Amino acid sequence: MALPFSHSIPSPVSLHPMPSHLAADAPAVPVLPRSTDHHHHKLVISGGGHLSGHVPISGSKNSALAVLAGALCCSGGAVEVRGVPDISDARAMVAILRSLGAQVQERGGGELAVDSTALSSAEPAADEVRKIRAGFFVLGPLVARLGEAAVALPGGCSIGARPVDLYLRGLSALGAVVELRHGKVHVKAANGRGLTGGRFHLDYPSVGASETLMMAASMAEGVSVLTNVAQEPEVADLARFLVACGAQIKGVGTRTLVIDGRRSLHGAQFTVIPDRIETGTFMVAAAITRSCVSLSPVIPCHLTIIIDKLSAVGCRISQKGDGILEVSAATATAGGDLRGLYLKTLPYPGFPTDLQPQFMALLTTCGGPSIVEESVFENRMHHVKELQKLGARIEVHGRSAFVKGRTTQRNVALSGSKVEAADLRGGAALVLAGMAARGVTEVVGVHHIDRGYENFEAKLLNLGADISREVIC
Repeated sequence: MALPFSHSIPSPVSLHPMPSHLAADAPAVPVLPRSTDHHHHKLVISGGGHLSGHVPISGSKNSALAVLAGALCCSGGAVEVRGVPDISDARAMVAILRSLGAQVQERGGGELAVDSTALSSAEPAADEVRKIRAGFFVLGPLVARLGEAAVALPGGCSIGARPVDLYLRGLSALGAVVELRHGKVHVKAANGRGLTGGRFHLDYPSVGASETLMMAASMAEGVSVLTNVAQEPEVADLARFLVACGAQIKGVGTRTLVIDGRRSLHGAQFTVIPDRIETGTFMVAAAITRSCVSLSPVIPCHLTIIIDKLSAVGCRISQKGDGILEVSAATATAGGDLRGLYLKTLPYPGFPTDLQPQFMALLTTCGGPSIVEESVFENRMHHVKELQKLGARIEVHGRSAFVKGRTTQRNVALSGSKVEAADLRGGAALVLAGMAARGVTEVVGVHHIDRGYENFEAKLLNLGADISREVIC
């Protein structure tokens, strides 16, 4: 379906949580009470209902974490970052920055002020780094600025190996000496002062390695050339942040970056882009419940492949204004029931691996067979076993899942059950499946979901979902 979307990217400091003409009419998202230990929470969903209304999209998790790490580059002044989602991963990153001596002020409304002009350590708190993959990103800024760093190996979801060799080989190409001992990576500038410009080709366009090396090269002495870098919008967003702070980076958004290092970077104000994965998740929520939902703010050109796939299954997607999309999967609007398809995850601009579990949940409710091929992570099928508990008919062979959809339009493919989230996106998929299932579904392991979705169940509740968060007794 051809849509008249603009492919221009708005200035990162011009984005707002919601367009002003919608803000007055949009209902407030209720904040549900939460205990401090999310490991003992569960989400209880009564499925079978429809959704309607508007979803306010939060700032990008993956962009915000990288930008917060990038604030360590700024010895010449404080950074104001807007659009930081209130999620546990962001809180872990704040703890990492504070463990290094950075001053972080939480101003509310998703705005943080980070002053890293006087760092006191080159070794972040290991416990916090092990909580999130992005904690490892601080390695680049630290060694470039301080000449040394010692960072614990990263944590995050157990969805694959995600080796750090690209990070380490890239830093070596920029004049670093790297040693791994006692579960930590120790890096020092070979010249005893700082990094130097160099050339490095990434064997795989890793987002984390691209971002870490970009930050390091921004303060290296001389010119660096990085090739086969990741093209994800979050990588380009980090580059725009660094440029706002005085970095000299050419080729933003392409596979090749040419970076002329600067001795120091200064402070700036910056707003992260909207979260395209959260956007995609709520688009799937509309589809799996056969509903009509609008979302904003969004950048449509970041969602091209997602729009294409949802259109292919039978959804109708339209742009209703600047940064506003409407997704309709109601049978009358879609012209019949949704249908299965073939899906393969790939680096951007291909289909994002972070939406594979949610789409698989959707495909279990579509008519006809589907094939889902996971080419990014070798272990991202944890959710299949849990979807099977809900009645999904899925067979996994290696990295491919064969999904047998519903046989008739009247047939309800899923039934409520107790399931457990093993990772962030798989957990979101189970919640979506629960909304489409007959009866009650209980999802435990909610702390995984809280890592990356701001007020997830509250936003669903605002759309009319029958969902509640409860403490596990």
